[in-house]
Amino acid sequence: MTRWTDLPTHRAWLQQHAESLLAFGRRTAAPGGGAYWLDAVGRPETARGVQTWITGRTVHVYSLGALLGIPGARDVAQGALDGLVGPDAPLRDVEHGGWYGTVLPDGTHSEGKEAYQHAFVVLAATSAVRAGLDGARELLDEATEVYLERFWDDDAGLAVDTWDTAFTTLDPYRGVNANMHSVEAMLAAADVTGDPAWLRRAARIAEFVVGQAKGHEWRIPEHFGPDWVPDLELNRDRPDDPFKPFGATVGHGLEWARLLLHLEAALDGVGLSSHADLHLAAVGLFDRAVADGWDADGAPGFVYTTDWEGKPVVRQRMHWVVAEGVNTAAALQARAVRAGDEAAADRYAGLYARWWDYADRHVLDHEHGSWFHELDPANQPAGTVWPGKADLYHAFQSTLVPRLPLAPSMATAVAEGLLRP
Repeated sequence: MTRWTDLPTHRAWLQQHAESLLAFGRRTAAPGGGAYWLDAVGRPETARGVQTWITGRTVHVYSLGALLGIPGARDVAQGALDGLVGPDAPLRDVEHGGWYGTVLPDGTHSEGKEAYQHAFVVLAATSAVRAGLDGARELLDEATEVYLERFWDDDAGLAVDTWDTAFTTLDPYRGVNANMHSVEAMLAAADVTGDPAWLRRAARIAEFVVGQAKGHEWRIPEHFGPDWVPDLELNRDRPDDPFKPFGATVGHGLEWARLLLHLEAALDGVGLSSHADLHLAAVGLFDRAVADGWDADGAPGFVYTTDWEGKPVVRQRMHWVVAEGVNTAAALQARAVRAGDEAAADRYAGLYARWWDYADRHVLDHEHGSWFHELDPANQPAGTVWPGKADLYHAFQSTLVPRLPLAPSMATAVAEGLLRP
């Protein structure tokens, strides 16, 4: 069969789409530093203030744009980065360290410091270093120090989740979402710093998650107490929570599968290994997510969440889930080709093409640009969980992952000229 990622015409389409996404988000940088949430047509929603996770993702995406040589991308990346580094950076807590979650237009900030947000600061810093942004190395040094001091629990081999603003009281909740993005950031940090300790930390997180998923038929428990015992009932009464939904999150099964493949390749590259069979786990997670989530209710698309038997709970279609679907299908295809398993490579290539067709028909906004961030169960645009088009992170990465090797990490690979034209 024809594999789309082998076609120069498809890779050219991915590049064109990447450039259109960067054009859509060109107004995201805030005048005083940081990045805004964008509405459905790409206008900044200034009343929301600037948020650390969106700012970190914006620095990452537009640093990649700068590395690709896209005019204007560096200015957006630098404008967002200025919200994170330096004495006047609005999101940086000069008194207590770390970064506020949100700073509103009146200067007030949200309470608490979250590992999820800080993982994106680390990722942003690594990409900014590769792009040569002003203050990037300073940010990387500070972000890795804060992360290791405040969020990394070396005894558990996992990241804790949320502190109060002053880093005096640790919330008892523990979460896998923050650890997932920590793995992503750790892979990038290992490449930029040259320190393999980041890969060892990432492997410890991955081994825990693989063990938990394997014990639940490859559905990942997301929520835990302070002793790392899963709380499978959390938010049953609020199942569509944007960050802590009840049940198994289909898209995270896909995303974890891809990250495990990146981790396997990164470990192989420096002569390290994992105690878990990362490829076997990636296949298990992917197959479970597809079986549970794709076309699960009679309509095309991935449902957001399921219960622990695989029954759909929240049936909205989130843009990031299909983005992770195409990314992971491409990664598994590349892994299968490397192993000489042509039948598996063809299977993943077929799913990759099917999901891009779905995205083109339902998720890409051909009128205003970018992707609809949420669709209802009938695949019509909705905004009950994710109004507007907050950022470009998932959509933009889906234009690069199919053209990059599994290792090194994204910004390093682009900087080293490893992107397939």
